[in-house]
Parts: sequence; structure tokens; C-alpha cells
Amino acid sequence: MNVSQEILAVVFDFDDTMLPDSTTLFLASRRVDTKAFWEQEARALVTDGFDPTLVYLQLMLERIGDRKPLGKLTRRELYEFGKKLDKQFYPGLPQLFEDLRNGVSPFDGIEIEFYVISSGLADVIRGSKIIRENIKAVYACELAENAAGYISRIKRCVTFTEKTRYLFEVNKGFTAEDTHKNHYLVNKDVPEAARRIPFRNMIYIGDGLTDIPCFSLVSKSGGTAFGVFHPDEEKSTKRAFLEFLKTDRVVSCHAPRYRKQDELGSLLRTAVQARCNQIVLERQEAVKAARDNL
Repeated sequence: MNVSQEILAVVFDFDDTMLPDSTTLFLASRRVDTKAFWEQEARALVTDGFDPTLVYLQLMLERIGDRKPLGKLTRRELYEFGKKLDKQFYPGLPQLFEDLRNGVSPFDGIEIEFYVISSGLADVIRGSKIIRENIKAVYACELAENAAGYISRIKRCVTFTEKTRYLFEVNKGFTAEDTHKNHYLVNKDVPEAARRIPFRNMIYIGDGLTDIPCFSLVSKSGGTAFGVFHPDEEKSTKRAFLEFLKTDRVVSCHAPRYRKQDELGSLLRTAVQARCNQIVLERQEAVKAARDNL
């Protein structure tokens, strides 16, 4: 990588940030009682000390198999369902991706990439054409099939702080393919100056409690974090204030609308432009300092 090149990374949570909860949409499409699934079964297990992400994955596995609600579910079926999600994305997506690319293009040596880090199902997320065409890498929960060809195992579980692991992978420049082969690669010592995408060049957007470690990491490392909340949901509004804003984990909280005229959409475009201008200024100051030292 040319030393003058800078890469910006815009990192999204997926469910309830880019579109309504995709796991709930999938379960509903298979006629699973989602209210009972989340509010009764999942809540009871979480109250008993189980990890929330493992809970929903395990409850799904219990419904997969012969004569069970989800039948002999395959990864391909999850992927095919993901193809149906493109009409579910919140207003302004995917136009935001194009606008941010266009906003960066006039700046020499600056590029922008987009990532998803989610506790949702990777196969569902990757099924979306919008995701495939715009997102460089998806980090999310993965299920695996058995010898009979249907899902029966948990392959990857992305929990609260596990999300920060993938931020470090992006930061250090390891590809998803590399770390799939070597799960310990993220621990490799990479000097700050050699890291592909500094945290100061990251923007993180998320809506839930699972995003708090990422909010904190990005914000404390010089990057920018925006919270998403749903104004018509009292619980979402309260969480945005108490967990995100009051604790200074995010710059601000907004409804998930990404058009130019929307608060969040406008701020994301402005934040990217501001970072590009700052990089230009930093370069000019570095050149001046080098000249002064001659």
C-alpha cells in the first residue's frame, strides 16, 4: 500500500440499523411465532444467564430437522431468503453507498470501504444483492450443515465484544478469508503505522446494546460513532439516551433514514467529507514540517 493512501471504513450493524430484524423476518416467513420465540423462550434463557446471541442460535437449531418447524433447513435456503430483503432496507440505502463513494473520489489517495459486523445470520445477510454489491466483508453468525445436508451446528457466534474483534481485523488489514483459516491471526502484533485502516478513519453505525463495545472502541480511538434508534419505540428511545448519548459513546442518535435530507444520512455524508478534508490538512502539515526540518 502506498504510504500516501488512506482508506476510510464505514461499518454498519445490520439488523434494526440497515433494515428491520432479518432473523425475525425469516422466522415469520416460516410461520414461527416470533413473539413467543423472543419474548418468552429467548428472554427466559437470557434471564437464566445464557448469552443472548447463543440463545437465539440454539433455539433455531432446536427447530431444525425432520418434522420440526423449520424443517431440514439449509444454508442455501437462508441465502435465498436474504435475496428477498432488498426491498426492506431503510430509506436512503443503497444510494448512500454511491454518494459516499462519489464524495471521496475527488480526493487523491483516499478510498472508502463498507463493512457489516452483526449478530445476525451471515448467510441471510450475504443473500442481499445490496450487500453483495456494496459491502467489502460481512462478519456475522454462521451455521453449519451436517452430513445429511441440513443445518445442525453453530460455526461462528458474534457476541457483544466479539464484534470488536472484527473491527481489529479491519483495522489491521486481515481479510475475512485469512481469519477464517486462522482464528488467532487477529492477535498478531501490527505496528500502528502499518495498520491498513486506522480507527480514526472509521465510522460505526449501530442500534443495540451489542454495539456498545464498538461504539466505545471507535470513539475512544479517534473515530466517529452514530447511534440508531426508532422514535416510535419507547424502549429504543430510552436506550438511545441512557446507554448511548448520556455515556458519550456516540456523537448523536438518529432514526435509520439515510437520504441526503435525513439527519443521519446528512451527517454520514458530512462526516466522511470532514475526515477527507482533515486528511488533506494533515498531509499539508506533514509536508510543511518536513521542509522546515531540511
